[in-house]
Amino acid sequence: MALEMRDRCERCTTAALPHDAPALICSYECTFCVPCGKAMSTVCPNCGGELVARPRRALPA
Repeated sequence: MALEMRDRCERCTTAALPHDAPALICSYECTFCVPCGKAMSTVCPNCGGELVARPRRALPA
C-alpha cells in the first residue's frame, strides 16, 4: 500500500509539495509544508498525532 502523496499543504494551501519536496505527514497522511509543521510544533491539528518527515518518492524515469 502506497502513501497518498498530496501536492499541497493542508494548512496554508499555497505551498506546492511535489513528490520530491520535503513535507511532514501524520499517520493518517495529513500533509503539511515544513514551515507550517514547525509552526504547529509538529503536531497534526486534525488528529493530534505526530508529524514526521514524508518519505520522498522518485518520479518515474
